[in-house]
Amino acid sequence: MPTEFISAVAPNASNELHPIPNAPLDPEFLARYARTLDDYGFNYTLVPYLSFYFDPWTIGATIAAHTKNLKIIIAVRPNTLYPTVAAKALATLDQLSSGRAVVHFIAGGDDTEQAREGDYLSKDDRYERLEEYIRILRRAWESPEPFDWDGKHYQFKNFSNRVRPVNGKSIPVSVGGSSDAAYRIGGQHADIFGLWGEPLKETKEQIDRIYAEAERAGRTDRPRIWVTFRPIVAETEELAWAKAHRTLEALTSGTQAFPRRADQPQNVGSQRLLDIAARGDVQDRALWYPTVKATNAGGASTALVGSPQTIVDSLLDYVDLGAELISIRGYDNLNDVHDYGRLILPKVREALQERAKKALASNGDAVGSG
Repeated sequence: MPTEFISAVAPNASNELHPIPNAPLDPEFLARYARTLDDYGFNYTLVPYLSFYFDPWTIGATIAAHTKNLKIIIAVRPNTLYPTVAAKALATLDQLSSGRAVVHFIAGGDDTEQAREGDYLSKDDRYERLEEYIRILRRAWESPEPFDWDGKHYQFKNFSNRVRPVNGKSIPVSVGGSSDAAYRIGGQHADIFGLWGEPLKETKEQIDRIYAEAERAGRTDRPRIWVTFRPIVAETEELAWAKAHRTLEALTSGTQAFPRRADQPQNVGSQRLLDIAARGDVQDRALWYPTVKATNAGGASTALVGSPQTIVDSLLDYVDLGAELISIRGYDNLNDVHDYGRLILPKVREALQERAKKALASNGDAVGSG
């Protein structure tokens, strides 16, 4: 499948460089942001979930109403919505958007954050619940008849679903994480597996783990790999690094857009990022880790720094590893979307098209000489 691009939606003008405390949702900004992503050819946008933040379902439906091609990835924590309700909600969004709904599951990597909404399960139990949740969703989307469920985490009788995905079968399911449980559940059940930006060596190791779990489960296909970065791009290398240091200064001083934990993060993904950051500021071509330290690895926080060509070459390195979905979102949200749409997406796509042409020509020469 072709390489595709993901961003994350912004519901207002507040961002990490210019935070607006307690900023309300701005419908006009949200619509403009979504249309901008659509116009530049981004394929997906993630609608994130946080216990204190805006409802992703309402945001997702709004994005669908203002775009034509952009796929909408709804982040879901299983503790927040019963799976039969989620199956109908996702299928409804899929119909509203003419088949553009995707779901990204967050098992929950922080006990304190989970407890804010009444979830006190252990991490292992949260992943066990997630596996059950995915099974219920897919059965709800596919089953022509009412069915019962008697699992450890969910029990119901005679559930019947008349709200089907547009394709009549399913909606793409994404899972993310860097723990053994995440690899296992994602490898067995996910259509897409999300990773945060790590050096090429570590990313390859994670992809191999995911693929091994898929093979162990007897799958004939494998999850598509999604890798996330925070590019800092400017016309030249010198300007890009100057911009990077200004970004870092903004991240380490002043008002924060979102609260950040000061203690050691519980989730394995953040722990991995901090461990890599301790090895040095720059990894591979342009992977920059001071942003990880500045945010205590709060979510996807690994930057790529450089000129457009450096960023393009760096992203192509991950495509070569097997990443089919590249997520790029900045620190100055809407302005960065314009930069990526003008300077990055076209160049990556041109490079991939050129590769495809060369491969086709090479294959033609081989056939002609055979």
